[in-house]
Amino acid sequence: MCEGSSSEPDPNPNPNGWARSRGMALKTLVLLGGALLLKRLTKSTTRWDHARVLAQSLAGEKYTREQAAKDPDNYFNLRWLCCPAAEMVDGSKVLYFEQAFWRTPHKPFRQRFFMVKPCAKEMRCDVEVSTYAIRDAEEYKNFCDRPRDQRPQPEEVIADIAEHLTTVPLKRCERGKRCLYEGSTSGDGFPNTWNGATYSTSELAVLKNNEIHAWDRGYDDERNQVWGVKGGPYEFRPAPTSSFDDMHLHLNVLPQPMDKRIEDSFLIQE
Repeated sequence: MCEGSSSEPDPNPNPNGWARSRGMALKTLVLLGGALLLKRLTKSTTRWDHARVLAQSLAGEKYTREQAAKDPDNYFNLRWLCCPAAEMVDGSKVLYFEQAFWRTPHKPFRQRFFMVKPCAKEMRCDVEVSTYAIRDAEEYKNFCDRPRDQRPQPEEVIADIAEHLTTVPLKRCERGKRCLYEGSTSGDGFPNTWNGATYSTSELAVLKNNEIHAWDRGYDDERNQVWGVKGGPYEFRPAPTSSFDDMHLHLNVLPQPMDKRIEDSFLIQE
């Protein structure tokens, strides 16, 4: 038999070539993954995204427990309760909101509808929250605490939206700040006649931990403050998982006359 070169394939191809190919494939996958991640991180927030985030932040049960413990002469321990109630045809979100003293949560002294929607494109803000009176507030007491089938239904809620009270335009907070959104009423605020006031102003800040800072004040014609706290906003923090039955806020017991204390240190807009 004659001898010659074999035509069979080499059973041991160049390992360096295989390693280079595999390295290129991995590099391509990493680059593609990074591009997709960057696209997600840099995706622009839409106007309605702001409305959704704000509505979610406003909702829930929150208290001013810490403020009341530190400064009981000026701050009450108040309960903030807010939950979704309806959605308008244009997408605006309607929330029911009530405030009560923590000792009497089922006797709210303030009830409102919030309407959350994006700011108009020509405005220098991202989202706005407006407050409205309720046509028959008695029917809505403890709305959020009730089973859904025992609440007024969305079509009833929309029909019960009454007088417009205030609107607060909010901007997204700058990077590095604790807040998500913050803003205040512009100019001289909105008409208000409670306790001798002629107008009222509102400041609102929504923090990243769903904490809400709200500061409403009333002024007379001479710009004297006639109602509302003076030292700073009420700081509503999400309710802890533990029960509030063990609260030791004995300094926060409401002395008589209660109406006088409300007049001096809190806000009630009628």
